[in-house]
Formats: sequence, structure tokens, C-alpha cells
Amino acid sequence: MAITIVVGNFKGGVGKTKVSVMASWELAMARGKKVLLVDMDPQGNASTLIARSTGVTEINTSIFEGFQNGSLKECIVEVTDNLHMIPAQVSFKNFPKFLYANVKEEIDQVSYLKKLLDPIRDEYDYIFIDVPPTISDFSDNAMMAADYVLIILQAQELSLEGAETYVKYLQFMADNYDADIQVAGVLPVLLRPGGRVDMSTIERAKEMFGEDNVMENVIKHLERLKAWDVTGITDNDMHDRKAHQVFLDVIDELEEKLNQFEEAGKYE
Repeated sequence: MAITIVVGNFKGGVGKTKVSVMASWELAMARGKKVLLVDMDPQGNASTLIARSTGVTEINTSIFEGFQNGSLKECIVEVTDNLHMIPAQVSFKNFPKFLYANVKEEIDQVSYLKKLLDPIRDEYDYIFIDVPPTISDFSDNAMMAADYVLIILQAQELSLEGAETYVKYLQFMADNYDADIQVAGVLPVLLRPGGRVDMSTIERAKEMFGEDNVMENVIKHLERLKAWDVTGITDNDMHDRKAHQVFLDVIDELEEKLNQFEEAGKYE
């Protein structure tokens, strides 16, 4: 059954969507894993980047259709043999209205995504969920559906506060809805590698979340990542390969952490 991971922080612009896409990409393309990327953000940036990177010129389905039909199977886009995605479009902004009009019980409202993912989990090794940086029905559903959260920490004060709020909200979901989710790790995203503020923020994060929870590998500020937003993900030269290697190192560390969690869970 797929290990399901939500990538989050309650501050926008910290690289959350890029990490969701690249973790899915590297696990599928370089590590041969079967991966499903679920775009829960009505802006659909993750869907756009995957489509641009693989030559998909038109997407005729969306996650909102799956929610309305009560099944996600028909809205899965098979990008490659190993990488599938459930795309989002702007219409998905009406998800809260749909929930309140069609789902009566509160626990069923926050668990709707989980209900629809359960029938397809066996088809994948990993499921990644990209969500808006807000406390909302989108985040509630992602948290209830996920086994783990990978918290993205951009090396600045507001991002650290957003990460702290995210952990508190996870606890709220566990206390009020019995959400069974734990933090897989805190992934630093550096603005200026080696910069004093960046290093200070990471040290504070280690004090706040525990040194073992802050990942050793970090996402460095790479111009090539910005270029991929325009060109799509490429692997044409040494700059591309350097950017890919950054994410390969991250997913290798993430898989090691997840394996430790999974093994520990077997013997509880």
C-alpha cells in the first residue's frame, strides 16, 4: 500500500509545490517507483509543471470531477508508466461548497479525500499531495489522507512560524479527528546557501523540532529550478543534472527516514 505524504507549510512561496513535483519526479523517473501526485491546490501549479515537462498539451479532467463523481480513478492522468497525477483546475476552488452541500457529517467532510484514495492506494509505492498554504478544507482532507507530512522550511522567520503553526495544526487534527499522521522531516530551503540568516533559521528549527527531524540535505537556491517553471523539467546539461542531484539526495534521505518509521511501526 502506498506511503502517502502531504508536503506543507502555512506560508506561501516556500517551494512546497516544487518539492512535491520533484520528489514525485525523481522517485518515478530515477528510482523506478510507482508514484501518484495529487494536486489539491486550485491554482494547479503542480499539474502545469508536470504537463509542461512531459509534453502534455491538454488536461481534460480534474480532481474536482473525481470528488463530484465519488471516484478518483477516472481522473488519473498517466504521465509515464511510473508517474501518474490527479490534476487540479480553478473550478476546484468550489470544493468547500461541494463538501458542505453534499456531505453531512463533519468527520466525513474532512475524510473525503481519504475515502476516495483508499481504493487506489495499492496501485502505488508513493502518493504525494500538494495543498494550498492555508488552514482549510483542502489541508484538512490532505492531512486525514496522509501517513506523513514533509514540512518545507524556507530559511526565514515567517516560514519558521508557518512550520510551527503547521505542527500545531497537525496536533489539532489528531486531537479532534484522530488523524494518524506524523512528521517525516523538516526540509530546509535556502535563500542564500551559507548565509547567516539561513543558517540561524536552520539552527532554530533544530531546537524547535529536534535535530533528528530537520533533514541534513537541503534545497539550495538554484537558478535552474526557476528556469524549469518556464521550460519544464529537463536533463540536458550539467546544470540540470546538478539540480536533479539535489532532489535525489533529498528523496534518498526521505526514503531512509520513512523506512525507519515503517519498521518501527511494525513492532509497536
